Amino acid sequence: MQDVLQNLTNLQYIDNRIDELKRLRGDLPEEILDIETEITRLETRIKRAKAEIKDLAVEESKLELEITESDSLTEKYEEQQLTVRNNREYDALTKEIETQNQIKENAQARLEEITLQTAELEKTVEENESKLEETRKLLKEKQDNLDELIESTKKEEEELIKKRKEATKNLESRYLRSYERLRKGLNNGMAVVAMEKGSSLGMMLPPQVQVEVRRKNKIIFDENSGRIVVDPSFFEEARKMLNLN
Repeated sequence: MQDVLQNLTNLQYIDNRIDELKRLRGDLPEEILDIETEITRLETRIKRAKAEIKDLAVEESKLELEITESDSLTEKYEEQQLTVRNNREYDALTKEIETQNQIKENAQARLEEITLQTAELEKTVEENESKLEETRKLLKEKQDNLDELIESTKKEEEELIKKRKEATKNLESRYLRSYERLRKGLNNGMAVVAMEKGSSLGMMLPPQVQVEVRRKNKIIFDENSGRIVVDPSFFEEARKMLNLN
């Protein structure tokens, strides 16, 4: 049973160090993901605004052509009024001129709206492109920091993963399953803890439990936390055996 307890402790000791390395990276991976999402959002906003500007430019060209055609027709109708033979023809031409004037007036009003809309969209593009540039710089900074951290701990983490695989081979499947289940259900992942001065993670253990832990002949679970409690000598031995600081 001492071998089982030692192997469980070895595995926990390795996992503690792996968790510590992950904590060194802090929230950088999540921050990078958020920044990448923000970049996508900004790029989409810029693309949409540029597409709207393009559509407005097409509409603007059509309206300008419409105004030109309207002016041409108005000039034509005014010339025809000089040669009409009766009031009915004159009135009909007058109505056509009024229609063309209304078309031109509507087109000019829309052109003014387009000018304002385009200016607003161009401002949106400019502001978001500036934000995008800053956000990309921030992403590079965060990514460089993460890469540096990963590189500085890469060798140690690879060695730890290798030792972890070896440690799991030394455990019977039933004990390994219990250990993994415990780790998964705990926030700090500490399924195996050392008894320090008769307590487990600051919680005093009953005298009888303390005695059983020191005997090192069976797996003891802390009733309060559900964790496996072992004699501290197992962790000391794990440090020596695994050569981890």
